[in-house]
Amino acid sequence: MNFNFTEEQKLFAESVRKFALAHLEKDALTRAHTARFPFDVAKLMSQQGLMGITIPEADGGQGGSLMDAVIAIEQVAAVCPRSADVVQFGNFGPIRTFAEYGSEAQKKRWLPKMVTGEAIGSLGMTEPHAGSDLKAIRTKAVRDGDDYVISGQKVFISNGQLCDVIVLATKTDSSAGAKGVTLFLVDTALPGFRRGRNLHKLGLKAQDTSELFFDEVRVPASAMLGEEGKGFELMMTKLAQERLAQAIRSATVAETVIGWTVDYTSQRKAFGKTIADFQNTQFKLAELQTEAVVGRQFVDTCIAMFMRGELDAVDAAMAKMWLSNLHCKVVDECLQLFGGWGYMWEYPIARAYADARVVKIAGGSIEVMKHIIGRRLFAEARHVGERVSAIAGINPV
Repeated sequence: MNFNFTEEQKLFAESVRKFALAHLEKDALTRAHTARFPFDVAKLMSQQGLMGITIPEADGGQGGSLMDAVIAIEQVAAVCPRSADVVQFGNFGPIRTFAEYGSEAQKKRWLPKMVTGEAIGSLGMTEPHAGSDLKAIRTKAVRDGDDYVISGQKVFISNGQLCDVIVLATKTDSSAGAKGVTLFLVDTALPGFRRGRNLHKLGLKAQDTSELFFDEVRVPASAMLGEEGKGFELMMTKLAQERLAQAIRSATVAETVIGWTVDYTSQRKAFGKTIADFQNTQFKLAELQTEAVVGRQFVDTCIAMFMRGELDAVDAAMAKMWLSNLHCKVVDECLQLFGGWGYMWEYPIARAYADARVVKIAGGSIEVMKHIIGRRLFAEARHVGERVSAIAGINPV
């Protein structure tokens, strides 16, 4: 799909790419061993206008469009794939939740600082016993006068070691299932909050992922995000956007990795000719490129749907499932063409391989995406069956 980019958007894309080349690519190998993204680099990204792009200027944001945020993610992913998740998180993570559902006081306190990088936000959803099944969380928020007292544990929380505020999913009514979930904004300076381990992951080494503990953390009722019992509904709305953002990143990483592989195989020689001269190389890259083009067209269609307000949870699930699988497939098969050097950490393909695997899990596993799609599919099939039976005058069993 061809989007009509404005001259301003073209200039923005060029500036983001130059920034990524100057400040992100050269330090990618060093950051791979830090287990957290450097705060100074994050601030530079904020100063470059890569955070809070779609947040209104009145709330301290950039006042840009969704397409501007897409451009930022794609340009960073094309240069330094492992830094793209920071841009994604800075535009589709807690900051958008604040912007869309926060009170004026909440937005005034946190949004300007999150846009400038002075404050880091995090999403506190996953627990040791509740991953994709968010309605099964056990972290409790109990009303006590004008406050709520929060106790529980979270795990696999991005930015957990650095965050200043957490959009925290809790249960205010343990017997109400999804309708008992409520979101709170928790200031990490409050007594009773404790950061656990910085978890050692297979990939995404430059990003901290942590355990978080809440031991009777007292927050005012004004810290509630939205209404009591509406937290699950809010999370489901935001997850569709998050999954689209993940699909956008995966599409770009697939394209980028194919480009790396074309360059490498055109230079590397074996048996008196380049790796690119072998039919197997050409056929394999032809297949991957075709799938990447198909994936890009699907993602662009979903972006257009989202901009029109038509993207739903099933569309987002299909995009996330398809592009996550493609992302992992491309990185795996391209690494094979790098041979032994592809397994060396100094090569970006090795780091991309380690980082890729989580995309099938984070933001909802592939299996959960299939469940969402299948549920719609069978609901529609039943609807068609009932309509056909009615027309034929048959009473369905």
